[in-house]
Amino acid sequence: MERILVSGPSISQKEIDYVTDAVTNAWYSNANMYHERFERAFCEYLGVAHAMALPSCTSGLHLALAALGVGPGDEVIVPDATWIASAAPISYVGATTVFADIDERTWCLSADSFEACITPRTRAVIPVDLYGNMPDWDAIREVAERRGIAVIEDAAEAVGSEYRGGKAGTFGRAGVFSFHGSKTLTTGEGGMLVTNDRTLFERAQFLRDHGRKPGDKMFFNHEVAYKYKMSSMQAALGLAQLERIEELLEHKRRIFHWYEAQLGGVEGVSLNYEAPGTRNVYWMVTVVLDPALGLGKERLMELMSERNLDCRPFFFPLSSIPAYRDTEQAAAARERNSVSYRVTPYGLNLPSGMGMTEEKVAYVCGALRDVLAEHGAVAAGA
Repeated sequence: MERILVSGPSISQKEIDYVTDAVTNAWYSNANMYHERFERAFCEYLGVAHAMALPSCTSGLHLALAALGVGPGDEVIVPDATWIASAAPISYVGATTVFADIDERTWCLSADSFEACITPRTRAVIPVDLYGNMPDWDAIREVAERRGIAVIEDAAEAVGSEYRGGKAGTFGRAGVFSFHGSKTLTTGEGGMLVTNDRTLFERAQFLRDHGRKPGDKMFFNHEVAYKYKMSSMQAALGLAQLERIEELLEHKRRIFHWYEAQLGGVEGVSLNYEAPGTRNVYWMVTVVLDPALGLGKERLMELMSERNLDCRPFFFPLSSIPAYRDTEQAAAARERNSVSYRVTPYGLNLPSGMGMTEEKVAYVCGALRDVLAEHGAVAAGA
């Protein structure tokens, strides 16, 4: 079988038609025609008041923190096991990043660890809907409300996920999404900030356009700010994808269930968890091996690559990577975040792109079982 990639989009004629129209017509007085349609449709989909199309999810986190006035002297808590984009904007605004542990089953922020990390300097927390899963939002929000801490939801990987009837991105003062080329809903690069907080939204609008007031045509800037805008072609692509969102989500869940049917009974192999009352959209189907099997993610990825399969490692704990490991907070995190350090060395994202078929999933699962068997981890026919 030809090489199977870890990710990839679903692009139909609708996307091609919308982008072609944007290239042709979305200029000058019509420059924002697709932005407005995309943002309005996103608000309707989530049931929120405000949405802002951006060049990345990272820029959305940056704007949310800046709009809340988070800065030097403040602390912001993030889960240790996530991509650096969840944490980097904390440094952008000059605040201190604090790394909390994750839940054993959801791989998302642990509410208990979050509360244990709170100090008088804590201003915000950024829970991450990791790989499309949802944390215990009731517990996290109870802690945040009781302790007076702003919640910014990193829903980068979770468009369409749900927790007790609420959609990912709607559980904090602000929510942010990624539309990177690997995501379920893609604009190639891009993101969205959503909120019901009008004051936060207006401040973020001001900051994302070089400190100009909305409607300003005199280039009369009031502050030094940022340039965070999505192109009309990206917005057109995003709108077309959003109009197909249930089709895309259904296929993601179908891919997971194919994997589950093949791997669900393999001893020592755990897959993404879906708690009662939640809807996991399984952005990345992920296996976590029992440490007793003695096969770490780096070696497992190499062995899968030899079988023409592209995989990704489970995110390394942020407190372990060069960007943070020499900080005081990282040192403390390495002492306390036992779950992050137990799970992440043995986790691998399997091919999960929109082009996956049942045949391809069967090939991936067969290759994984063969690798485990060859290394004495599991019987080949298990």
